[in-house]
Amino acid sequence: MTGLPPVTDLATWQKARDELLVREKAHTREGDAIAAERRRLPMVEFDANVTVVGADGPVPFHTLFDGRDELLIYKHMWWDGAPHQGQCEGCTLMAYHLNSAPYLNARGVSFAIVTVGAWEEVAPFVEFMGYTQPWYSVRGVEEPVGGEMGFLTSFVREGDRTYLTYSTTARGSEQLMGALPLLDMTVRGRGEEWEDHPEGWPAARPAGWFWRTDADGEPTWGETGRPVAQWTRPGAGPATTLGRNGHCH
Repeated sequence: MTGLPPVTDLATWQKARDELLVREKAHTREGDAIAAERRRLPMVEFDANVTVVGADGPVPFHTLFDGRDELLIYKHMWWDGAPHQGQCEGCTLMAYHLNSAPYLNARGVSFAIVTVGAWEEVAPFVEFMGYTQPWYSVRGVEEPVGGEMGFLTSFVREGDRTYLTYSTTARGSEQLMGALPLLDMTVRGRGEEWEDHPEGWPAARPAGWFWRTDADGEPTWGETGRPVAQWTRPGAGPATTLGRNGHCH
C-alpha cells in the first residue's frame, strides 16, 4: 500500500491518536492565547460615513453594521472587464463558504463582502453566484474600508464612532474556508506541495490546484476553467475566455 500510513490494530491506533491529541490541545490553547492578544490590539478610528455602493445604491459604510455593534468584511479581489469565470477563484472560494451568517448575527456581528469592482459589473456576478450576503463596491474608497483586496477585516462601533480592530490576509483568511481545515483532517490533506506527506504519497500540486476546474472536474488554469463553485450555478457552461486579466490565487 503506497501513499498511506501503516495499517495497525485499533488499540495501537488509539495510543497514537491520544499522543497526537496532546499536541492538538496545546495548539488549541495557543490559538486561544493568540485570540486573547488579538482582542487587545489597539484600534484605529476612521470616518464610517464614506460612501459605498450596493443593491440599494450609494450608502454610508456604517449601514453595513445593520444595527449591530460589530462587523466583519471580506475584501474580494476584482478584475475589471473580466467575465464571471475570470474572477479570482480564491476569493470566490472564500465568499462561497459563508453565504449565511445567522450565528454571527446572533452574536451581534454583521458580515458583508466588499470589492473594488464597479457595481454595474459586480451585481451580475453576485446574482450569477447566488450569493445571499450583502455585497458593496468600494471603488475609489481608501483604507480601511477600501484599499487592497484579499483581506478579512473586523470593525467595531461605539455610538457614532467606528474603529478598525483587526485585518488578515493569505492563510490568515482561512477561517472563512471551512473545506480547507476539513481537508487537513483527511489522510491526503490538500494535496499541495508545501505539505509534509507520507512516503509514496501521490505527487503534490501547487497551492489552490483544485480551486478552478474544467467541465469534467479536472483542475486547470486554462481558458476552459472556472472557479469550482461556479459549476453548481445554472447555465455555467464551459468557459470561452477568462477576460483580460487571467487568474489569481
